Amino acid sequence: MKRDAIFEFYRRLADQDPSPETELEYVNPYTLLVAVALSAQATDVSVNKATRALFETVRTPQAMVELGEEGLKAHIKAIGLFNTKARNVIALSEQLIAHHGGNVPRDRAALESLPGVGRKTANVVLNVAFGEETIAVDTHIFRVSNRTGLAPGKDVLAVELKLEKVTPRPFRSHAHHWLILHGRYVCKARKPECWRCIEIDLCRYEPKTPPPKSVAQSG
Repeated sequence: MKRDAIFEFYRRLADQDPSPETELEYVNPYTLLVAVALSAQATDVSVNKATRALFETVRTPQAMVELGEEGLKAHIKAIGLFNTKARNVIALSEQLIAHHGGNVPRDRAALESLPGVGRKTANVVLNVAFGEETIAVDTHIFRVSNRTGLAPGKDVLAVELKLEKVTPRPFRSHAHHWLILHGRYVCKARKPECWRCIEIDLCRYEPKTPPPKSVAQSG
């Protein structure tokens, strides 16, 4: 996709949703970190259901350690891989206390050194909690970037680096959320809803998905 088309691609997303936000519920950088760690291979909806009651009382690493692994499991047992995730959350909470004064570090390397925290989770925390211009490439962003031709790449790191290179500066802060939401609700995995996509003329995906019969008939 050429530079002018990329700018227009983002301009349309920005015009449609000027201030996009994460759909994960959190109250501070620590609860955001926990929520993102729990969201691996799980939906934001399922994570929010599990953490809503948890975050009413557990909002610091110390409180999480005091709750303990079994106590955390009781809250998140409906989330996939909850045993491993509970173990990691307790461990990362202990490390935050021991090495960071109980605070979430504003540093990618420090974040990635925490148990259960990879590059994608670190990028989300840096972007949402600290306003860094990072782009966390998940399955939605990977799909949108390759399908549309915005920033094609063979793996998530290649796509991330390409997006960082081609995304115009005015759009970098919110690019992460725009692309996730576009992939989640319009450019869907199994059947993209091309017929209602604002990027249809810029997108390289073929063949474009026609509208369902019910929509076509009503139109």
